[in-house]
Amino acid sequence: MSDVWDDLDLLLDSPSSLTVTSNTRGTVKDKANFKVDEDVSALRKAIEGLGTTEKTLIEVLTQRSNAQRQLIAKAYEKASGRKLVDDLEGDTHGDFEDLLVALVTPPAIYDCQEVIRAIKGAGTTESTLTEIFASRSNRQIRALSEAYLAETGRSVIHDLQSEVSGDYGKALLILAEGKRDETTNVDTAKAKADAKALYEAGEKKWGTDEEKFIDILCHRSVPQLRQTLIEYKNISKKTLQESIESEMSGNLEKVLVAIVKCVKNAPAYLAERLFKSMKGAGTTESTLTRILVSRSEIDLLDIRAEYKKLFGYTLYSQLESEVSGSYGDALKHLCGQDD
Repeated sequence: MSDVWDDLDLLLDSPSSLTVTSNTRGTVKDKANFKVDEDVSALRKAIEGLGTTEKTLIEVLTQRSNAQRQLIAKAYEKASGRKLVDDLEGDTHGDFEDLLVALVTPPAIYDCQEVIRAIKGAGTTESTLTEIFASRSNRQIRALSEAYLAETGRSVIHDLQSEVSGDYGKALLILAEGKRDETTNVDTAKAKADAKALYEAGEKKWGTDEEKFIDILCHRSVPQLRQTLIEYKNISKKTLQESIESEMSGNLEKVLVAIVKCVKNAPAYLAERLFKSMKGAGTTESTLTRILVSRSEIDLLDIRAEYKKLFGYTLYSQLESEVSGSYGDALKHLCGQDD
């Protein structure tokens, strides 16, 4: 399991989802010969008839791109005088409802709503905040922030400040600014210096200088950090992830490890999140829904491939044994058939 994170040899050539601009690795693409009016009448029939026809909802909504779903939602409201999202909420329930609503929500607004959910009510869901802010590109984080401001009238930074504290809070707030360096040039001398600084801030001294880890891991570009990971292992003989795991604890450890994993291989990080959400007693449906919906047009094919590499069986087969009913069917449609 851990070997995927220890192997740094392939690092410098593999693409990074954090800087990904094309979405050619998604399982969901624009549907060819898309006819919005046909889709709207199929959905209306499925919703307005006696009993809701879940199969139609799944076939239409999981097999169109988000941009196409936005056109469907607009046309649906024009034709029926009701919002599609309201009808879905009224006619379906539970995890299936959450999934369909997620599908018809624009990606940035969906990310924003997940953040709101994570900080709402008693206790904050740090694991959700960590996953979102560690795995999104600057552009996605900025879009999330704009959506957040439009939705709440406050900045996401302002609200996070009252929810997260300590070193974990510091790291998360830097990530939430969406200002990670985006240069693609790698400065090897700087990578060596950063690696040395990290080694001296952790492994080499008694007590850890958390600030140094936060500063380097939250600000440097992905290509630069990849080089730093290699230089670190040369100095320390341990991977930076191993050092973080032995030096730190709690949410700070989790967010820094998440950053390191996403820098190396974001699809593998998300595959691991999916695995953990289905492992053990009960399934964490909210995590399953969020990852499959939000990555379905970005890198879900890569996540599927990493899942199989890491765990020896396919994501599809795992979904088949863990989730059932219309919710399970919809997730399997998003996942796409096995490789």
